[in-house]
Amino acid sequence: MERPVTALVRERFSCRTYLPKPLEEEVREKLRALLEGFEPGPFSGRPRLALMAAAADDARALRGLGTYGTIKDPQAFIVGITGEGERDLEDFGFLMERAVLEATDLGLGTCWLGGFFRKSRFAKKAGLAPRETIPAVVSVGYGGDAARSGGLFGRMSRRSSRLPAEQLFYLGTFDRPLPAGDAGPYAAALEAVRWAPSASNKQPWRIVRHGGRWHFYLRRTRGYGTGIQSRLLGQADLQRVDMGIAMCHFELAAREAGASGTWEINDPGIFLPDGLTSYNATWHEDKTSAG
Repeated sequence: MERPVTALVRERFSCRTYLPKPLEEEVREKLRALLEGFEPGPFSGRPRLALMAAAADDARALRGLGTYGTIKDPQAFIVGITGEGERDLEDFGFLMERAVLEATDLGLGTCWLGGFFRKSRFAKKAGLAPRETIPAVVSVGYGGDAARSGGLFGRMSRRSSRLPAEQLFYLGTFDRPLPAGDAGPYAAALEAVRWAPSASNKQPWRIVRHGGRWHFYLRRTRGYGTGIQSRLLGQADLQRVDMGIAMCHFELAAREAGASGTWEINDPGIFLPDGLTSYNATWHEDKTSAG
């Protein structure tokens, strides 16, 4: 990416109105090459990411798939297809958000769309196999003046709607918020997590620092996405996708600040604050590069 990740995460917004202008050939080919060239996710999952041109009825069809809001004149969609795996949705969210940030860097507007895609036209176009799913798609295009204006107000709204750091980040235990000065080179990474998009803006991530490890927890929204309708229609667990998005922001911003590390599954057994919170993953920092 040509621009700093910390700038891109703030610039990105849910763009719902696009100019009726096809993607330039150079931009389309560059985005397609990026999608095909991504390395596997943090847990070795490798969802298929494809750029599909928008068809005339796609926007109208989206309204019947459980997605929210109206998407006007999208020029393309990034469609992600994943198989089955223990951390498949986290890998999916990580790589799809990487694609979103790459598209933002190319001057494109995007919007995450979660829904019931198993029997959608996207599934047919992608040649979905029986054990594959499409947890979400991302609309892509050039944002018009209305979108840019809405994006400005959207960014202001997102700033005011973000949970404060003391409700998201902790030191050692869940009853001790992480002091602002204790994040070191990871301060930008934590702020990037605060700016991460999430389904219905639920912001389900929680992070506990314990020495050189940053433990990521999923705090579920009660009843969200776990009802019988979601299960019957095959909707993905979008809050796990959200965790992958947060992990993407954290890693990219940390590396930009000169820190490095690796992802691992290593539950520290920290006492959980409630039954809605569960361990998800750990970033093990490399002390030699953290400064």
